[in-house]
Amino acid sequence: MAGAAAAGPGAAAALVPAQEAARLYQSNYVRNSRAIGVLWAIFTICFAIVTVVCFFQPYWIGDGVDTPQAGYFGLFQFCTEQGASREIACAGSFADFAAIPSGAFQAAAFLIGLSMVLILACIVCFSLFFFCSTATVYKICAWMQLSAAASLILGCMIYPDGWDAEEVKKMCGEKTDKYTLGACSIRWAYILAIIGILDALILSFLAFVLGNRQDSLLAEELKLENKGPSQWRLSHSGFGQLGVKAQTLRQDQAKLELAFSAEGEGVLAAGTWSEQSSG
Repeated sequence: MAGAAAAGPGAAAALVPAQEAARLYQSNYVRNSRAIGVLWAIFTICFAIVTVVCFFQPYWIGDGVDTPQAGYFGLFQFCTEQGASREIACAGSFADFAAIPSGAFQAAAFLIGLSMVLILACIVCFSLFFFCSTATVYKICAWMQLSAAASLILGCMIYPDGWDAEEVKKMCGEKTDKYTLGACSIRWAYILAIIGILDALILSFLAFVLGNRQDSLLAEELKLENKGPSQWRLSHSGFGQLGVKAQTLRQDQAKLELAFSAEGEGVLAAGTWSEQSSG
């Protein structure tokens, strides 16, 4: 009983490094998740800016060296030369949907606009971090970003179907047809929209990963509440088992030392008794 009582404080002391290691692991886990979440939020805002620029700027396709006239087209706005003055005048508005020169341009404008609304709504959802579960907010934003990526993909695929519009042929030449630009060329806004597709897919994947990591972190906290701090620390990452094994080895070593000591004392006593008997 006395040996067991003496082993108790030693076992508690041996488990201190294991508890500290478990606590350090959890704190690093939370810190890394928060850092990645901040980067995700920053790049989401950057993606929103890219989407807004692509939606409003009329630089999806433009004139080239051999085009009959100068100009450029966007999703709903187009600018071309007017008359002998060769001044570029712009026309078209998203509010006047019927004035958009092609049905494909109308569909592409709607889809890119939907993508813009979704990603702006995702940014508004950042405020939900103060009221809802972090994992839930990440997953809501992930679905929004995935939907925005799908809208961008469809918009970029449908847009070239409108290149056979009469206004486009006036600028790019008679060889212009669906998915064929003739003498014109693709401009930076179209390229930026294609890059935005990849950006949205990466952001949505990262949001799903962060949401799942938050779920696993909540599960560990529930285990902590159910088992109690000492048991959770003992079972977490196997550190507690290592501490118990180390303490068992120390106890076995102490028992061996006691046995050898008792055996030595017995031998010494036997020698003394034999000397006394012979004297």
